[in-house]
Amino acid sequence: MEINLIVESLKFLVLGMSTVFMFLILMVVVLNIQAKIVMKFFPPKEKEVIASSHSLLKKDNLAVIAAIATSLQSYKKSKQ
Repeated sequence: MEINLIVESLKFLVLGMSTVFMFLILMVVVLNIQAKIVMKFFPPKEKEVIASSHSLLKKDNLAVIAAIATSLQSYKKSKQ
């Protein structure tokens, strides 16, 4: 009787895992198709994307440099 229950549980395990696996494969395929459709109707403007990414990098770098300089000044004041 115990062997019967183990075999049944293994059947449900395989059925459940294969269902989830097939759903994930279907989801990936649908999302790839959706991405292609969106890119077809709304292509990215490369000049704006590149310019905005560079300006964001510069702003982030300036903020990091300012934070480091402020912390160094604070450290030097606390040591004196």
